[in-house]
Amino acid sequence: MVYAKSVHLNKVKSLMIFFSLKIVLAAIIIAFASWLSGQNPKLAGFIIALPLVSLIAIAFSYYEHNDVEKTILFTKSILVAVPVSYLFFLPFFFAKSLNMNFLMIYGAGLGLLIVGFFIHKYIANFL
Repeated sequence: MVYAKSVHLNKVKSLMIFFSLKIVLAAIIIAFASWLSGQNPKLAGFIIALPLVSLIAIAFSYYEHNDVEKTILFTKSILVAVPVSYLFFLPFFFAKSLNMNFLMIYGAGLGLLIVGFFIHKYIANFL
């Protein structure tokens, strides 16, 4: 019984360490891109547009669950979500012509992102 508890405790510790590493890696990428946006906004935009988070999340998902079918479905969902998530950026494109302040632009983008979520949810039913 003591051995079983020890094994379970070690597994929980390993999962917590793995989870913490994922958080640190994501935080480093976000912090770097945020810093870079002040130095070179165009390069920062390009880096953020790279599917770095998707690449890392797909690899972690497979490593964590070891299930090819779930990883493939996860990847297909990402493929559908990427173009739908572009809805968030539409208000930024038209901000000057519509004379919108930042909060209005950001709020409209979030509203469109909510619409995009339901579009994704509908399309994902066919995956």
